[in-house]
Amino acid sequence: MTSPALTEALGTSDAFLSFQETLSRAATVERPILIIGERGTGKELAASRLHYLSARWQKPMITVNCASLTESLLESELFGHEAGAFTGATGRRTGRFEQADGGTLFLDEIGAMPLRMQEAILRVVEYGTMQRVGGSRPVQIDVRIIAATNADLPAMAAQGTFKPDLLDRLSFEVLTLPPLRERGEDIQLLAERFAASMCVELGLSGMPELSDKFIAALHRHPWPGNIRELKNTVERAVFRQGTQLSDLPLSPFASPWAQPAERTSAPAGVSRAHDSPAPVPSESRQATLSQPLHQAVEAVEVRYLAEAMRRAKHNQRQAAALLGLRYHQFRGLYRKHKQAIEGPDNT
Repeated sequence: MTSPALTEALGTSDAFLSFQETLSRAATVERPILIIGERGTGKELAASRLHYLSARWQKPMITVNCASLTESLLESELFGHEAGAFTGATGRRTGRFEQADGGTLFLDEIGAMPLRMQEAILRVVEYGTMQRVGGSRPVQIDVRIIAATNADLPAMAAQGTFKPDLLDRLSFEVLTLPPLRERGEDIQLLAERFAASMCVELGLSGMPELSDKFIAALHRHPWPGNIRELKNTVERAVFRQGTQLSDLPLSPFASPWAQPAERTSAPAGVSRAHDSPAPVPSESRQATLSQPLHQAVEAVEVRYLAEAMRRAKHNQRQAAALLGLRYHQFRGLYRKHKQAIEGPDNT
């Protein structure tokens, strides 16, 4: 069965199609491949496609995140160990290289790999042999290595933090993933796909509808987190608003209770060049003071609640999202003003 992640390799932009064409050609060559890309561009997905488009597709593809393990753990993870190699090693353990024999080993975040381990990887690439931790005999293996990073490996090699010989061996072909900002026409296509998938996950009926305002916001945002950020943002929008998407919730940390930053007071008689003079309110903006403050605030709350309910077609969860409120916050305000919103004859 096809992995769900593979269906996310969608796009019609020139940048996307050019990358996929280069990837398809590189997949058929039995050489190491280096994938370069910003965070969230889909480096692991590209590695999967390289594997499944190669002659090794029926053999295992094993993934190791080089940044998630200490040097000692990484060595044992990659090469395995013999019984008694260290405290707790009660039996022989097969490492990732042996598990990937005949297939592909994907080394993610290879820029985080310690120099000593880089030397060990270089020996495997050059000679096709490895040695288990605590072992004395070489083990012959047949593995294609695909590596990925968002680090500048040539700069690291020049600084002495990455082995130039290993860089030469890994870079038979270098595939550079295009960032999402260079795939303009793909943004809406991906957003619609993510929204539809989230609707299914939440059990919502009907297809998601992206408003013009929502689509414009999609194209305005630079997407520094690329496809991962887009996916999270669109799924958050569906969770909050249902199938009618009007507002793009870019930050989950935005607080409905946030207050403007207080101006830091300067010593008396000292002016600050970066301070702008406070705007003088126009006649239309001045408070009339015709009613007590608490009554004026309540009137604004009633208007906002009523308008949000109208736009959300009386779906309270969607109305809460439109107002930037959590559902229980909205429910509390709505109960408070229910009679004013629905009229005296409703209960």
